[in-house]
Amino acid sequence: MSAACFVLSQVAILADVPRRVAIVLGLYGFVLTTVFGKAYSLVPSYFDRTLAWPSAPAVQLPLLIVGVTGLAVGETAVAPPWLSTVGALSWVAGVVVFLGTMLVTVADNLTGGETGTGDANADRRGLDRLANAFVPVVFGYLTVGCVELLAGTLGFSSPFGGVAVRTSHLFAAGVALLLLFSVGYRLLPRFLGTYPSRRLAAVVLPSGAVGPALLAWGYPAGQFFVVGAVVQSVAVVGFAVAYLRMVFRSERDRVGLYSVAVAVVFGCLGVALGVHFAVVGLDPALTTVHRRVNVYGLLGLSIVGAVYQFYPPGVCPWPGGNDRTALGTIALVAAGLLVVAATSVSVPWARPAGHALVLAGAAGYAYLLAGTISLQT
Repeated sequence: MSAACFVLSQVAILADVPRRVAIVLGLYGFVLTTVFGKAYSLVPSYFDRTLAWPSAPAVQLPLLIVGVTGLAVGETAVAPPWLSTVGALSWVAGVVVFLGTMLVTVADNLTGGETGTGDANADRRGLDRLANAFVPVVFGYLTVGCVELLAGTLGFSSPFGGVAVRTSHLFAAGVALLLLFSVGYRLLPRFLGTYPSRRLAAVVLPSGAVGPALLAWGYPAGQFFVVGAVVQSVAVVGFAVAYLRMVFRSERDRVGLYSVAVAVVFGCLGVALGVHFAVVGLDPALTTVHRRVNVYGLLGLSIVGAVYQFYPPGVCPWPGGNDRTALGTIALVAAGLLVVAATSVSVPWARPAGHALVLAGAAGYAYLLAGTISLQT
C-alpha cells in the first residue's frame, strides 16, 4: 500500500488535484503506513518484548486503506461531505489498533530500559536506552495528531484547533521523523558497522521531541514558531551530521544507506526553509517546496533506504532487479526534488518536470519492492 501511495501522490500532484489529496497520499498513505509496518517489527524487539497481538497489522491495514481513500477522495470537489468523516474515523481506528498493541507490548518496559541488546553490543546499551526513551513520545504525538485530525474533520474544539497544517506537523515531525531518530540511532549504526556520537544524540533526540509541538502550537507565526523552527533544525541538522559522519567512516557499501544520506541532506534544506518562514514569513511557493522536500526527500528517501536494506533489490527476480536500478530510483527522486526546489520561484512551469522524475523514481521503487516481496509469497 505505501509504495502505491507514493506513486499515486505524484500522479495527484501532476494532475493538479487539490493540494490536500497529495498530502494525504504522501504523508498518511506512504510515510505513516510504512512507519506503522516497521514499528510492528522493530519496536517490540528493541524493547526486548514480543508483539502482544500478532494479527494487529492485518487488522490495521484495511482500516488504513479505507481511511486514506476516504480522506484523499474526500478532498475533491465531487466527493460527498461524509466521505472525509468516514476516512478520518477509519484511519484513527487503525491507529487505535496500532497504539493499543504497542502499549500492551511495552507496558512493563515503557521507557525502554530493557533494550534487548546482546552482550556483543554491550557498549551500545547506553545509547539504545536513550533512543528507546523517546518512542513513547512518538505514541503521544500520534494520539494528539489523531485528536486534531478528528477535530478538523468533525468540527469540535481541540488544543491545536484542528488546523490541517498543525496536524501534518504533528504526524510528520512528531511521529515519522522522531521515530526515524529513535529507531535510526539503533538501526543505522548497526547497518553501517560504526558508532554515532552519544553527545550529539543527547541533543538530537530531545530537540526532535520538543520541536514538533512548538511548531504546531506556534504556526503560522510568533515566538513559539520561531523557537520551534530553530529547535527542529538543531535536531535535523544534528542527525544529518551524525549520520554522514558514520557513512564516511563505514566500510560498508549498500545502496539503501546512500538513500538515507541523500535524505538527511534534503532534511537540512527543509529545516532551512522552515527557519526562513519563521523569521521572514510564509511564502506559498516555498512552503510547497518545504512540504515536498520534507515528505518525499527527508522522510521518503529515508524510507526507501530502509526498505532497500530489508528487501535487497539484488534479489528481485524481475528484469532490472539489481542495485544499479535501485540507485537509479534514488537518483530520480532526488533529481526531481532538486528541480522542484530550484524552479519553484524562477521557473514555476518546470515544477511538473521535477515531479515527473519523482514519479519515475517512485514507480521504480514500487517495482523493485513488489518483485522482492513476490519471493515471499
